[in-house]
Amino acid sequence: MKKLFLTVTLCLAALSAWADSGLTIKDITGGAYSPQYVYGVRPMNDGETYTQLEDGGRKIVRRSFKTGKAISTLFDVATARGQKLERIDGYILSPDESRILIQTATKPIYRHSFTAVYYLYSVANNRMEPLSDGGPQQSPVFSPDGNLVAFVRDNNIFLVKLLFGNSESQVTKDGERNAIINGIPDWVNEEEFSTARSLEFNADNTMLAWVRYDERKVPVYSMTEYKGLAPEHKEYEEYPGEYEYKYPVAGATNSKVSVMTFDIKNRVTRTMKLPIDSTGYVPRIKFTADPNRLAVVTLNRTQNDMRIYMANPRSTECRLSLQETSDKYVKESAYTDLHFYGDHFAMISDRSGYRHIYWYTLGGQLTKQVTSGDYEVTDFYGYDEKSGRFFYAANPDGPQYKAVFSTDLKGKTRRLTEKKGTNDATFSRSMKYFMNVFSDHDTPPVTTLCDNSGRTLTTLVDNKALSQKLAGKTGTKEFFTFTTSEGVQLNGWMVKPADFDPNKKYAVVLYQYSGPGSQEVRDAWNMGFMPGALFESYMAERGVLFACVDGRGTGGRGADFEKCTYLRLGDLESKDQVEAALYLSTLPYIDKDRIGIWGWSFGGFNTLMSMSEGRPVFRAGVAVAAPSNWKYYDTVYTERYMRTPQENASGYAINPINRAKDLHGALLLIHGTADDNVHYRNATEYSEALVQADKQFDMQIYTNRNHNIFGGNTRNHLFTRIANFFLEELGE
Repeated sequence: MKKLFLTVTLCLAALSAWADSGLTIKDITGGAYSPQYVYGVRPMNDGETYTQLEDGGRKIVRRSFKTGKAISTLFDVATARGQKLERIDGYILSPDESRILIQTATKPIYRHSFTAVYYLYSVANNRMEPLSDGGPQQSPVFSPDGNLVAFVRDNNIFLVKLLFGNSESQVTKDGERNAIINGIPDWVNEEEFSTARSLEFNADNTMLAWVRYDERKVPVYSMTEYKGLAPEHKEYEEYPGEYEYKYPVAGATNSKVSVMTFDIKNRVTRTMKLPIDSTGYVPRIKFTADPNRLAVVTLNRTQNDMRIYMANPRSTECRLSLQETSDKYVKESAYTDLHFYGDHFAMISDRSGYRHIYWYTLGGQLTKQVTSGDYEVTDFYGYDEKSGRFFYAANPDGPQYKAVFSTDLKGKTRRLTEKKGTNDATFSRSMKYFMNVFSDHDTPPVTTLCDNSGRTLTTLVDNKALSQKLAGKTGTKEFFTFTTSEGVQLNGWMVKPADFDPNKKYAVVLYQYSGPGSQEVRDAWNMGFMPGALFESYMAERGVLFACVDGRGTGGRGADFEKCTYLRLGDLESKDQVEAALYLSTLPYIDKDRIGIWGWSFGGFNTLMSMSEGRPVFRAGVAVAAPSNWKYYDTVYTERYMRTPQENASGYAINPINRAKDLHGALLLIHGTADDNVHYRNATEYSEALVQADKQFDMQIYTNRNHNIFGGNTRNHLFTRIANFFLEELGE
C-alpha cells in the first residue's frame, strides 16, 4: 500500500508539474489542435466548380476548382424567402442543380442514418418550402430530371411530384418498426455495408426500386437508458428507460431481403425474381444508364460469392452479369467501389492477390484489367469517358504510403502526386481537376487544387499556423520494421519525446486496432488515435513511449496477408502484438518490464487477447469498447471472417472470455452502457469471467454513451483515465 501510495503521489505530482506546459488532454480532446480542412466538397455538373456549406451552416457557396475562389452563393439563410432558419445541417443538389433539398433538425439514429426536416429550395426563385408536412424524413433522393423526390418516413416510401404542386403520395404501406423496412437498411446492413439508403430512380424517371427488409424474425436486443447528463434525459429520472432494436448476433436470423420496383405512372409494385437464397444479402442496388437495367448486387451469407444481376424493373427478370468468388470472403470494396458508366462498369477485385481495377461491359464481359502489380488500389475516384483515363489512389511505394494515379485503356499510367506520404483526392465531374489533401507524419494536411496532369494550381490550406502552434510540443515520430520469430515482417511506428535520451530506460505502450483490412501504420498526420499523434506525444513527454505495429490481418499488403486470420480472429493478431513487445524489449532504451498495450473496439478485443496470449510481456493494458466473444457481435461482420458459430465452433472458442484465466498484467476495462455496436454485454460477461478466474481489474463505465464514447466532458475524462492508468501502472 505504501508503494502504491508513493507511485500515485509521484504521478499526480508529475501531472501537476506538467499541467501548464506543453500539451493537455483537455486541449487534445477538445479540438484545440485540430487541423483545418476544406470540408464538404460537392463537385458540380460544369466540371469547373464545387460547392461547400460555409459560414457556420448559413451559406452554400460555389467555388472554382482552378482557384478555390468563391464564384457565387447558391443559398443564404439570411436572404432565402420562405421558412426562416438560423442555419442548416446539410443539403442535396438536384441533378440539374436548379433545386436544393435543405436539411434541418437532424437527429442521428445509427452510424450513417438520421431523420431530418427537409425544405425544397428553388435556386432561381430564391424560395424555400417544406418538402413534406407529414413529419421528418429519411434518405431523400431526387429523380434524374429533378422533378420527383422519394424519401422514407416510418419505414415507408413516399413520393413527392414537384411539377404537380409538390403532391405527396405513399408508395408502400407495410412499413413497421422492428418488422418491415422499405428503402433504408436495418441496423446490421447499414453498419456493415456502409449505406443509409436502398432506394433509387431509373434513368427515365418512370420507376422506383428499393430493397425491402423483413426483420420480423430477427431477435430483439434491448439496452437500458438512464437519466445521465450532457444530454440529460429527465424522462428517466424516476425509472430507467429501454431501447429495443433488431440486432442479429452471429448465427442468428437476418432480415429477409427482396428487391421491389414501383411503376410511377401506373402505380404498380413488383418483386424482382432475384435468384437469392433466404439468408442472402443485397448490399447495393443501382440503376444504370439504361432505364430497363437495375444492377442488383447479392452476397451469400458466407460472403464468398458476390453476384451482379441486371434486373428488368417491369418484367422482373434478372440476368447474371458477373460472379466474384473467393475461398475465404469477397472484400467489401468489390461492391462499395462499384461504378457504372454508360454501357460499362468498373469494380475493384483482389482476385489477383492484390486489389486492382477491372473494366466490364454491363453484360459482364471483361474488357480490361486496368491496373496490376504487387500493390493495392486503395481508392477509385472515377473514369473520364473522353480520355479513357481511370483515376485512383494506390500504394506502390509501400503499404504506409498512398499516391494518386491515372491509367488509360491502353495501359499508360501517370503519377499525379509526387510527395511521399498520404494523398487523398476529390475530382471534378469532368475529371479535369482534383483537390488533393497531402500529409505525412510530420506535416499537417495541406490542401491543394491540381489539374489532372498533377500540376498544382493553388494551395487552399497549408496548416502552417497549426505547425507553429505545435512547435516543440509534439514528440519525434519514427517508422520501423522487424521480423517476428515466425519469419513475418511487420511495420510499425514509434513516438519518442522531443528530449529523448537513448541512455534512459523508457516504458512503452503499444496502440493498435488490428482488425481485418485496417491500417494504423501510415505515413500520415492522422498517425495515432487522434491526428498528429497528440495523445502519444503527451504520454511521451511524461516518459512513456508509444508504438504501433500492424500485424497479420491488416490491410495494404495483399489478400494473403489480410485474409490469413480467416476463421480464427485474434489468434495471429495477438501473437503479433506479443512479438512486437518482444522486439521492443530488445531495444536498449526500452524497459522490458514496463510494456503496455491498448486499443478500441477490435483493438480492445486484441488487447485482451494479447494480454492472455500466454507469454507474459504486458504489464498493463486498456481495452475500450471491446468485443469479448464473437458470438455477441453481428452476423455480417463476424460471419464474413468467422462463418457462423455452428460452422466454426473451434474458431469462436478463441476469445478473451475463454482466456480470462490467463490474463497477465493490470487491466482497465472501459465501455459505454448505450453502445449499439459492441454491446455493454461484452464488458459484463468478460468482467464476470475475470471475477470467477480470481483476476483483479479496473473498470470504467460511461453512462448512455455509444461506441464512440463522447459528449460533454466524456472524452477528456476518458483519456485522462487512460493516461493516469498507464502512468501509474508503468511507473518505475
